[in-house]
Amino acid sequence: MTQAVPSNLIRWHYLWYVALALVVMIAAIISHHLWFLNFLHVFSGLLWTGIDLFMGFVLGPILTLAIVTGTTGWYLAEDMGFTALSWPQYAWVAAALVLVALMTIQGIGYLLPTNFRVCLELQKDNPDNARIGALTNRYFFAVALQGVMQIVTIIVMARLATGV
Repeated sequence: MTQAVPSNLIRWHYLWYVALALVVMIAAIISHHLWFLNFLHVFSGLLWTGIDLFMGFVLGPILTLAIVTGTTGWYLAEDMGFTALSWPQYAWVAAALVLVALMTIQGIGYLLPTNFRVCLELQKDNPDNARIGALTNRYFFAVALQGVMQIVTIIVMARLATGV
C-alpha cells in the first residue's frame, strides 16, 4: 500500500507567518525604539539558532528568521552607534556582519535547496535512498559549520552587548 502524495508540497496558507514577521521587522526599524529592535533581533536570532541546530528540516521559517535577524541587527547597530565605531572596535561589527552574511548565503544557497531536494525525493513512490544519503551526508557538515558560526556569532554579540 502506498501513501498518497500531498498535492501541495508547500503549504502556502502558512505564509501569513512570514508576512507578519516582516511587518513586525519593518515596524521595529521605523520606530527606532531600541528595546523593540533589540528584542526582535535577539528573539529571531535565538529562533534561527534553535531551528537550525535542532530542526534542520524546517524550510520557510529559517529564511525569514535569517532576514529578520540580520536586518534588525544592522539597524540596531546603527541606532546604538556601533556602525560609527573606529577600528579596531568596529572589527566586532564587521565580524558580526560577515558571519550573518555567510550563514544567510549558506542557508539560502545550500541548506534550503538541499532540504527541498531531499523533500522532493522523499515524496516519490520509489525514493532514491543513495541520493538522499549523499545529500544528507554533505548537509550534515554544512549544518555543523552553520552551528559553529552561530556560536561564534553569539560570542561576538555578547562582546558587543557588554561594550567593545
